This record gives sequence, structure tokens and C-alpha cells, in this order.
Amino acid sequence: MGRRCRVWWPKQLSLSTPSSCSNFLLGWFISSSSSSLDVVVAFACTEQAISDKKLSIQGILHDTNGRMPVLLQDKSLLCIVGQFFKVHSKEDQYHSSCCGCHNLNGSLEQCRQTFVGSSYWIQMLCDPQEQVGTEISWIPKLHHIHWNGQMVFPCDIHLIFYETPAYGAHHFSLHPWNSFDQVNAPERKPKWVDELHQKQPLLDLDTVILAINSSAAADKVFETCMGPKKSTVCFSTVYMFLAFTWQLFAVSVASLSMLFYVIVQFLYRLLKYASDSWVYIISVKVFSSSRINIRIRCSQILYWPIFLQDNGTRSLSSVEYAEKAALHKHSMWSSLAVDVLLGNLFGLALLYHAESACMWVQKFASDITNELLRSGCVWLMGVPAGFKLNTELAGVLGMISLTAIQIWSTIWIFLGFHFIYFIRGLAISGIIFGVTIPAALIKDLIALATLHVSTLHWLISLLYSTQIQALAALWRLFGGRKWNPLRQRLDSYDYTVKQHIVGSLLFTPLLLLLPTTSVFYIFFTIMNTTISLIYILIEITISVIHATPYIKIFLWLVMPKRFPSGIWFEIVSVWSDCIYSHEDISSPADKLQSEKGLTGERASVVVSFLHSNFLTVGQIVMPHYNKILSGKPRTLVATAAYGVLTGRRIPSTIGTDLPIFPWMLISYKEYWRLCPDSILACYRR
Repeated sequence: MGRRCRVWWPKQLSLSTPSSCSNFLLGWFISSSSSSLDVVVAFACTEQAISDKKLSIQGILHDTNGRMPVLLQDKSLLCIVGQFFKVHSKEDQYHSSCCGCHNLNGSLEQCRQTFVGSSYWIQMLCDPQEQVGTEISWIPKLHHIHWNGQMVFPCDIHLIFYETPAYGAHHFSLHPWNSFDQVNAPERKPKWVDELHQKQPLLDLDTVILAINSSAAADKVFETCMGPKKSTVCFSTVYMFLAFTWQLFAVSVASLSMLFYVIVQFLYRLLKYASDSWVYIISVKVFSSSRINIRIRCSQILYWPIFLQDNGTRSLSSVEYAEKAALHKHSMWSSLAVDVLLGNLFGLALLYHAESACMWVQKFASDITNELLRSGCVWLMGVPAGFKLNTELAGVLGMISLTAIQIWSTIWIFLGFHFIYFIRGLAISGIIFGVTIPAALIKDLIALATLHVSTLHWLISLLYSTQIQALAALWRLFGGRKWNPLRQRLDSYDYTVKQHIVGSLLFTPLLLLLPTTSVFYIFFTIMNTTISLIYILIEITISVIHATPYIKIFLWLVMPKRFPSGIWFEIVSVWSDCIYSHEDISSPADKLQSEKGLTGERASVVVSFLHSNFLTVGQIVMPHYNKILSGKPRTLVATAAYGVLTGRRIPSTIGTDLPIFPWMLISYKEYWRLCPDSILACYRR
């Protein structure tokens, strides 16, 4: 099997002709097998620049590797991977056949042996006459490789041009890195799967992509260590003014946050102290949704200095890591900003039309009570849809329902005079805290305003379910069967004659009264199901507002390349190349290679460009929505259908996932220190 070498070459190096005749290449050697080698070239440095720093080049490389990702350090270390020479003519290419790789000075040779163990070394030729398309000015040609102590001339080469990743512009990724669902592997794998994993891979593509994403950071760190510090004396006044302004801004924001932190912590301790009182327990049950969303909003405001804290230089070592850290950092405040913006739009509109909204709500409640509830109960007490019901039972159920509706209507009339203040408070809460808070309050208010409907549905459901269970038990009595609750099954049972007689006397009236109970049950079930659907709609709306990745959508609209999903290669050229033939041999080293039969072989050369696929906006958003739902609507439909048939309670919530944070309990002094430090950390970056 022939040796294969893939050279990952930054396209920026080939955009212009190099000014220096000799340059060193810095990058990573990634060897996944004995016959396959990947050389990731990160950047180039002139021989003169490295010679000036020859006493500290080893320390510079050591410091640069220390700031690279740990996964990359475990696979390979940044080092000087080789050299490339500028060729002026074809004759220069052939006459440069003698190997000068071991003629390096002592420090460079020691550095090479330290980082790569002198196992690999590549020598490239820069021929400005060789071009591929119009994207680049020249393509490098491989002269030879030192491969595990042997100098190899002919070798299957795959030259891959890539655009150096940059933060805020683009990077490479093999998989959709924003997906939440992980594929669960089966417990017992087939034998061929284990054998496939035991084989040595020909290409460690994960490490290669990680090295490419880290090339920009490596170049920046290396240049920082190599170059002298730039003087900023002429801009010192401007920098001092900006630093003072930023520090003043940090102190102002920290003061406001500290005031909010003190108030919120005081209210939290007060509510915790009164948690055993009946008023607190009733309030929590009545305003459960509002309490959860208020706690989410307070936690988001309290946690902003934690999210803005500097994650260290390790997160900036790879463009992919930096993008993930930035999206995680900015996701919370973007969600908070959009929530508050929608709350202002809702609150200002509601505040401007407060009186109209109050009159509309009162008219709607009156129409529902008079035209639907009262008329429906009176209709059910007669002959609904031509069904002949039991007059006495229908009259009792109808009078109970009308009495409960009248009592609640009287209470609503007294509360309606003060309803305008609730509308204005709802608008103000939306302006200050965002749209999710008034949405949760509206949900709790609907639950409180329809308490009489829920209560009547619960009472009639209890009567209906008891009647259904009694009829089922009596029907099993006639068949000589009995339900065993311990084993959850039907067992045979010998009933006495008296039991059969009593069962027959009870079965007949229960069966004849079932249509009357069913009609009332169906009516109030429809009403209660409609209210539950409104609850679920508001709950889903709140969860969607919390879960929507606004910062990702905005960045996708501005720069879609920041969301890669897989890679592909554009092959632009394929040919067979022979650097040396037997008659071109002119040096002892070439003669030695000729005797070994290494220079008379022909090798294929493939030139391609590395590209990325990109996520669509639907692929970015849907994982977040799938996470909050995660198959719960299907369970809700099944549970609701079973509850309607058996007379049990219908769920009014689907239990969507919300961004719950643990409550922050730190000292005031520590929180004050965190706030300005977080803002100043953003300025330093």
C-alpha cells in the first residue's frame, strides 16, 4: 500500500507571491496510520524572523501550545512542520534536489526534535507559474518528505486549500453543533461494529478540523510572542478617556443591579419566612404560573454578571469553541431583550386602550355567562336535541349549575369596577418585566375567572365516573367476574342470589339515568376543554418566547457562515506527477534514492478546496422547540382522550421546559464585585 499525504494549506498563503525565498511552515502533524499522514499548515514565518528569535523559539512554541485546546494537545503539538522555497525557474526546481533540511542551526534542529521527534518534515516549492483557477496566485508543490527517518520523494498527495477560520466570520464543523438530541446507541452491538472500531482509521478528521479551527489563534499567539509590543503613546489620552468612560458605565450598571439585588433578596427572604401561612399557600396555587415566570425573570436579571464573566483564553483557542461560548453568553440577554421589547409593545398598546380593553373583557364575560352558560343549562333541563332526559335529575343538576353561575356572576360584578386597575397593572408589568409576565398573569386570571366552570365540571365528572364504575362493576357481577385490584386483572367469583337481585335493582336505574348525566358531563367537558386549550396555548407561547434563539437567528441573517454543518471538497485538479526521474539524478542523495527505487515512481496529485455546508434557519430553531415539547403533545392527547371517556380530570398543562436557574444567594459585597468586573472584562476583550 502506497503512502498517502494530505497537506491542508491555508489559502491566504497563496493569495500573493512570497517576498522571501525561504520560509518556515508552522502547523501540526497528525498521523492516524503508518501509511497516512495529515499535515495541517497554520501559517508561515520567514527564516529571518525565526533566526532573530532563535534563542527563544522553543519557549514560544511551548507557550503557544499551552493555549491550544486540550484535545488537540493530546493528538499533536504545534511545531515547525517544514520549509517552502520560492522557485524562479524550472531549472531551479531540478537543481534544488539536494536535501538541506538537516542544515538547520542548532536551536531550530533542537526545537524540531523536541516537538516532532524528527519523524516528519516536509519541503514545499513555491512556483508562481503554477495556478489553479483565479482564487489563488500559486499552488505549492511537494519536493520531498522525511517520513519516519526516510526521505520520500514520490507520494500520493492531496493538497487541500482552506480558508483560515476567523471569529465572527466562519469556521468548520463536521456535525450540527447546536443540536440537543443525542442518538442512543443500542446496548448490544453487532460483532462487525466492534471489529470496525478496532481498525485503525485512515483519517482523523476530527483532529484535523480542530487544528484548522485553531490555526488563527495559533497565528495570533505566535505573533504576539514573536513581535515587539506596539507603542500606544499617541493614543494614551484616548485610551484613558475610553477606560474612564467604560469604568463609569460599569459602576452605574453595577449600582442599579445592586439595588435590584437587595430588593429581590429582601422579598425572597420575606416570602420564604411567610411560606407556612395559608395566604402564601393559596397565592402560590392560584398564581402558580406567574410565580414561576417572575422567578425566571428575576434569575435572568441576577445572573447577567455570571454569564458575562470571562471564560479564559482556553475558550478562545478554537474558533468553534469561541463561537459556542459567545452564543451561550449572549443567549440569555438576547432573550431578555426581546422579551422586554415585546412587553413594551404589548404594555403600551394595552395602556393606551385600557378602558376599551376593560369594557371588551366585561362584555365578553357577560356574553359567555348569559348566552352560553345560563342558556346551556336551561336547554339541558328541557329536551336537548330531542333527547328525553330524566326531569328530576336534570332539574337538580341544572339548578346547582345555575346557582353556582349566579354566585360567581355577582362576585364578578363587584370585581368589575376595579378591573381597570388590573388592566393597567398588567400593562405596566409588561413594560418593566417583559411580555411573559403579563401572559402568565392572564393565564392565572383566566383560571380564577373560570373557577365556577372548573368546579362544576369536577362535580359532574365525579358523578359521571362513579356511575360508569358502578355500571361496570354490576355488569361484571352478571358475568360472574370480579376485578382484582392487587393483581390488576379479572377473576371469577361466585355471587349469591341476593347479590344478583340487588345488582339488578341498582343496574336498571343507573343505566337509565346515565344519558342525563352524560349530557351535562359532555357540555361542561366541552367548556372545560376549551379553557384548557387556552391554558396550553398561553403556556406554549411563553415557552416559545423563552426558547427561541434570537441571537442565533440574528447572526444567521447577518452571517450564515457562522453555522456550519458538515464539509465537502471541491476537486479542481488531478494529475500524475513525477518530481525526479533516473536521468535527472545529480546528487549522492538522489542516487541513493534511485537505488532504493523511490525516484522512478509516479505519484498522483489532487488539488481541492475545503468548503462547508450551512444550517438553515429551521435547522437552527427546531432543536430548541423540540426540546421544550419533546413528544408531550402526543401524551397530552392520549391522556385527555382517556380522561374524557372515563370521566377523569383533563390536564390543563403540558409541562413545557422552562429555563429554571437556581436561586442566587451570595453576599452583597461579592455581587457588587462581580458586576463591574464582568463589564470591564468585556472592555478588555
